[in-house]
Amino acid sequence: MTLPFRDINVHVAADSYTFTSPSSPNAPALIVDRPTGDVRLSETAFIPKRVSRVSSIAGILGFIRLRLDKYAIIITKAQPVGRLKGHMVYKVVSTDFLPMRERQIHDPDEDQFLSLLKTYIMRGPMYFSYSVDLTNSFQRQAVADNSSPLWMRADDRFFWNKFVSTDLINYRRTGGRSQPGPQPSVDPYILPLIWGTMEIRPTTFKTTQLTVVLITRKGRYRAGTRYFTRGLDDEGHAANYNETEQVIVLNDTGRGLGGYAGSSDMQSGKYGAEGAEMQVLSYVQTRGSVPVYWAEINALKYTPKLQIRGIETALGAAKKHFDEQIRIYGDNYLVNLVNQKGREKRIKDAYEQMVQKLVSSPAEKVKSDPLSDEKFHVIEPSSSKQEFDRLHYVYFDYHHETKGMQMHKAMLLVEQLKDALLAQQYFRGVDMPANGGLETRNFQTSVVRTNCMDSLDRTNVVQSMLARWTLDRMFVDLGLLQRGETFSTADPDFEFLFRNLWADNADTVSNSYAGTGAMKTDITRTGKRTKAGIMGDGKVAVMRYYLNNFRDGPRQDAFDLFLGAYEPAAANIGSSLIFADRRPILIQSIPYVLAFSVFFVLLGLFTRRGPNASLWTIRIFILFWLVVAGWSFNFVISNGMLFVNWPKLNPRPWATEGYQDAITNVRKDALLGPLVAKHERGLSTARYLNAEEGKKRIE
Repeated sequence: MTLPFRDINVHVAADSYTFTSPSSPNAPALIVDRPTGDVRLSETAFIPKRVSRVSSIAGILGFIRLRLDKYAIIITKAQPVGRLKGHMVYKVVSTDFLPMRERQIHDPDEDQFLSLLKTYIMRGPMYFSYSVDLTNSFQRQAVADNSSPLWMRADDRFFWNKFVSTDLINYRRTGGRSQPGPQPSVDPYILPLIWGTMEIRPTTFKTTQLTVVLITRKGRYRAGTRYFTRGLDDEGHAANYNETEQVIVLNDTGRGLGGYAGSSDMQSGKYGAEGAEMQVLSYVQTRGSVPVYWAEINALKYTPKLQIRGIETALGAAKKHFDEQIRIYGDNYLVNLVNQKGREKRIKDAYEQMVQKLVSSPAEKVKSDPLSDEKFHVIEPSSSKQEFDRLHYVYFDYHHETKGMQMHKAMLLVEQLKDALLAQQYFRGVDMPANGGLETRNFQTSVVRTNCMDSLDRTNVVQSMLARWTLDRMFVDLGLLQRGETFSTADPDFEFLFRNLWADNADTVSNSYAGTGAMKTDITRTGKRTKAGIMGDGKVAVMRYYLNNFRDGPRQDAFDLFLGAYEPAAANIGSSLIFADRRPILIQSIPYVLAFSVFFVLLGLFTRRGPNASLWTIRIFILFWLVVAGWSFNFVISNGMLFVNWPKLNPRPWATEGYQDAITNVRKDALLGPLVAKHERGLSTARYLNAEEGKKRIE
C-alpha cells in the first residue's frame, strides 16, 4: 500500500522546483520545470546544485494554471486535529503559491485570481490524512482495495483537490514526453483532501472510553454559494451536496503514529487495547438541493424571485443523480422539509412531480391531523420492479409543525421513519490486523437524503435528530444502554458533547454555502427554541441578505476557479479585463450618491445652528437631499439586478437576462437614459482598444 509522504522538502531553483522526502531517501524526486510547469521524476533521489532556498512542507495541494502563469500550491502548515482509528488527521492551516515564472508579470486579472483563491479557498476547512482515506465512509473503506494508493481509493465526489491534482494524476497514468508510461513513483506526492467538518473527540460514555467522530464531506461538483447555485446541473450533481458520517470507535487507544511513510510497521496503523477488539460503528446521511432545475434570482429583494424550469427538462439529470445515489447507498429516503404554503410550495410540488415520474406506479398517502392539512405526504412505489422504485419520498412541514416553539413535534418525523430506520441499520466493523482492514459485521443498507430550501437550517436539526436516534440504538446494541433508555438522560456530559458537535457541524456547512453560521442552532445545542436563538437567527438573516447580494459573487468565482468550472488558460484571452465593472459610470455612482445624500441629511439635522441662521435655508437643504436620497434609493431597489455582486467567471443565464432587462429599462428613464446610451457608445470603442491591449499583454 502506497501512502503519501508526510515530510516533503521543496528545493527552489531558478529552473525548477524539486520535491523530496527526507524519510524516503531512495524515492525519486518530483521535479517541476520552470517556467513550463512540466512534471517529471528523477531517476534517483536528486537535489539540484543551485538552490536559492529549501522549505519543509506538509504536502502538495496541487497545481493551477491561471491567465499568465502556472502555480504549485503547497501546504506550508498543518494542524493535528486528532486520531481516527489510530491515524493522525490534519487541518490545513496555511498554504503558499509557487509561481513557475521567476520574474512574475503583474496583471490585474492574475492578481485577482490569486486573491480569490487565497481569500475564499485556502482559508476553508480542508482536512487530510497521510494514512487513512477521509473521502470514503467506513463502510466503503471496508470493501475497498487497500492495496491501491490512497488517492486512487478516494471518492471522486469528495476529493476536493482533484482538479488541481490533475497534472500529477495525468503524469501518474501516462507519464511525460521524456518518461512515457505509468509512473507509480509519483503516488506518494498526491494527497487527497476533503472540505467540511472533521470533529474527533475522545470521551467517556458512562464508564466506557470511546471516540466520537463527526465528518461532513462537501461535494466538489456544483459547489458554490446559496443563491448562485441551486438544484441540479445537467450531469445530475446537486447543489450543496454533503455526506455526513457519525462514527463511534471503541477500544481506540490512540497509540502509535500509524501510517508513517517509510515504515512498514507504522503503515499498518493497527493496534487496540489489550485483549479487546477495536470496533467502528458509523451512520451516514446525505443532504442536497431539491433535484430539479430551479433558481432564486436575487435583485436586492429580501425574498428573491423563484424560477423553476419544466420537470420534463430536468428528468434526465434527476435520473443521473438518483442512479448514483442508489448505486452508492441503496434505498434513498427523501425527506423534504420545505413549506407546503407560500412561495416554497412550488418547490415542494416540483419535487413530488419529479419523484412521481421516476417511481413506477406511484402510490400516494397523506396523513393529517386537526393541526395540519398535510403532516406527511408519502410517495412509495406500489410494487418494486425498477431501479428508481428504491426512492421513498416523505414530506414533513417542519415550520408548521414546530411553530410556537413546540420543537418536540419534530420527533413526529422520526416516528414516521422508524420502520425505515430499523431496516436501514448502521455500519459495524471490527478491526482485523491480519486481514489488513475492517471486517464487516453489519451494513447500512439505505440512506436518508434530507433537504429544505437551502438544505441548511431545518436540515441540520432533522439530521441531528436522526443521528441521535441511531446513536441510542448503537448504544443499546453495544449493551451500554438498556432498551428504551437514551444517552441524553444516562450521561448529561455526553449529551452536551453530542449537541455541540452537531451545532458546530451546522455552522461549518452553513458558512460554506450561505456565508454565515446556521440558524436554529439553539435547538441543536439546547434542545429548545429560545428567544435568544430567535434574535440570533434575525441577525444571521440580515447578514445573509448582505452577503448573498453584495459579497457572494467573488466567493462563487473562487469555487469555480479552484474546482475547474472555469479555466483561465482556456478562456478568451482577447477580451477586456475579466473583473472590470462594465456598468455605465452613472449607474455605478448612484449608491455613492445615496450615501452622500444620507450624510448631508444627517449633517443638516444634527449640526448646531447659529443664532442668526436662516431656518428655511436649512429646511430646503435637508428637503433637497431627502429628495435625492429617496430617488437614489428607489432607483437602486427598482433596478436591483444592476447592483447585485454577480459572479464574473461563469455568469448565470438568469443574471445576464435580468441585467439586460434592467439596462433596457434604464435607457427608457427620462433623466438617465440619454446619458447611459452616450456612455455605452463610448464604451464600445474602449472595449476594442482594451482587447488589443489585452492580446499584447498576454503575448
